[in-house]
Amino acid sequence: MDRAGGLRTAHPLRHRAHADRRAARRPACAGHRVTAVVSRIRDRLAPAPEDVGPATRRAREAQPAWAARPVRQRAAIALRFHDLLLENEDEILDLLQWEVGKARIHALQEVAAVAGVARHYGRRAAHYLRDRRRRGAVPLLTHVTEVRHPKGVVGIVGPWNYPLFLSIGDALPALLAGNAVVIKADEKTPLSVLWAAELLARAGLPPGLLHVVTGDGPVVGAALIDQVDYVCFTGSTRTGRVVGKQAAGRLIGCSLELGGKNPMIVRADADLDRAVEGAVQACFSNGGQLCLSVERIYVHERIAEEFTRRFADRAARMRLGAHYDYTDDMGPLVSQRHLRTVEEHVEDARRKGATVRAGGRARPDISPLCYEPTVLTGVTAEMTVHAEETFGPVVSVYPVSSDEQAVALANSGSYGLSASVWTKDTERGRALARRIIAGAVNVNDGFGAAIGSVDALMGGMRESGVGRRHGAEGMLKYTEAQTIAVQRLVPMPPQPGVGLARNATLINASLAMMRRLRLR
Repeated sequence: MDRAGGLRTAHPLRHRAHADRRAARRPACAGHRVTAVVSRIRDRLAPAPEDVGPATRRAREAQPAWAARPVRQRAAIALRFHDLLLENEDEILDLLQWEVGKARIHALQEVAAVAGVARHYGRRAAHYLRDRRRRGAVPLLTHVTEVRHPKGVVGIVGPWNYPLFLSIGDALPALLAGNAVVIKADEKTPLSVLWAAELLARAGLPPGLLHVVTGDGPVVGAALIDQVDYVCFTGSTRTGRVVGKQAAGRLIGCSLELGGKNPMIVRADADLDRAVEGAVQACFSNGGQLCLSVERIYVHERIAEEFTRRFADRAARMRLGAHYDYTDDMGPLVSQRHLRTVEEHVEDARRKGATVRAGGRARPDISPLCYEPTVLTGVTAEMTVHAEETFGPVVSVYPVSSDEQAVALANSGSYGLSASVWTKDTERGRALARRIIAGAVNVNDGFGAAIGSVDALMGGMRESGVGRRHGAEGMLKYTEAQTIAVQRLVPMPPQPGVGLARNATLINASLAMMRRLRLR
C-alpha cells in the first residue's frame, strides 16, 4: 500500500473467493460503483504483501517523529479526514454494504459515527493531552506536572460487523495521542478498513504510521499482540479472554469490548408508539449484528400484550433487501455460518415451546443470507436464546410485574454492556438506569444516544469487557502518564544536618498544619 502502510493477507485467494460470493448475493443493480471501488482496493492485496513483523517494525520506526509533532498538527489531520470521509461518503457506503451486508441507512450510521469520533478528537486532543499541574507534597516548594507520552505502537483487532467504526474509530485517538497503529482487520471486511487507511493518507497522515493486516485471527492476531505496546480488541467474550491473557503475559495494557445480551425495560407508563419504534431500531439495526443490540425486552404486564402485538406487527412490516439505496430497513446477514447460528437459536426455542410472534425464517427469495426480524415470547431458561448472545435479528419479550422484577431480570446473566429504559417519567428512568449493571444505559432510546455521545465513556461491565472507548479515557488509555516533580529551596525530609528525632517532630508538625489548613 502507499503512504498509509500495507495490507497483509495470509490467504489472498481465499479472500477473493469470499468477495466473489459476497458480490454474487447482491442484485445486479449494484452497478459499477462498488465494482470500481472493490477492484481498485483489491488490487493492492497482491504486490509485496507485508506481514505483522515488518508492519510493526515500520510503525515503530515512524512513531517517534510523529510523536514529536505538536498535537494540534496531528489533530488537523483528523479534521481533514472527517471532511474527506463525508466528501467520499457514497463510496464507503457501497463498500460497507458490499462487505458486511448491512442496509444503507445502517452503513450511513456507521460513517456518521466515525465522523463524530474524528471531529471530537480533532477538537479535544490538545485538551486531553496537555500537561497538567498537580499538587506537590510540600505546598509552594514541590512543583509537580503530569505529562502524557504515547505507548508506542498500538495494535487494534477489529470485528467484521462495524469495520470502520470499531477499527478506524479506535485508531484515530491512538494516532492523535502520538502512537503508530497496526490494525488487524477481520478477514470478512478488510477492504473497508483499507479504504479508510488510504483516506487518512490523503488527509496527510505520514507514511508508516498506519498499517492494515489481515488473516487467520488466532495466528495473525496473536502475532500482533506479541509485538505491540497496547492492544484494543472488540469481539466475543471467549476470544477476549485469550487476548487479555496474552496481553497480561507481556505486561502490556489492553481494552476489551466484548459480548452482550442487552436488556430493554418498558415501564407501564411508556409511550407505546415511541417504545415500539425504539425497539425496532434497538433490536434490528444492522440485522442485530451489533454488540449493543437489544436481545431481551421486559415489559410491564399491564401493557405487555399490546406492546408485543404492535412490536411484532412493526417487525413483520420491515422492508428486507440488499439494495444500494435507502429502500431497505434491514439487509442480509454477514455469512452462511452466521445465518445458521440464528436459525439454530430460533429453531431450538420453537422446539422447546416458545411462540414466534413475527419472523422466524430465512428468506432466500430476497437474499441468500436474509433472515426475518424475529420476535419470540414464552422463552424459558432451557432455551439457547434465553441467555446466549444470538447476534442476529432475534429478540425475546417477557412480561414483568414491577420495576424491581424488571431490574433484577435485566441484571441476570454474566454480561453488562448496554441497556435501555422506556418511561414518560425520566427521573424514574434515571433512577432505574443507576440500578442496572451495564456500561451504558439509554433512557427513551435504544443505544444510539450513548454511543453517539463521544464525550462520554463507552464500554462494558462484568464479562462485557475491560476499559472504555470515547471521552478522555478513550484517548488517554493509549498513553503513559509520567510525573515530573521539581523540589525547590528546601529538600524533602529528612533534612540534612538535623537529627532524626528532630526531623520526626518537624514532619508531624507539618502534617498537623496541612490538616488544619485543609490542604490536600
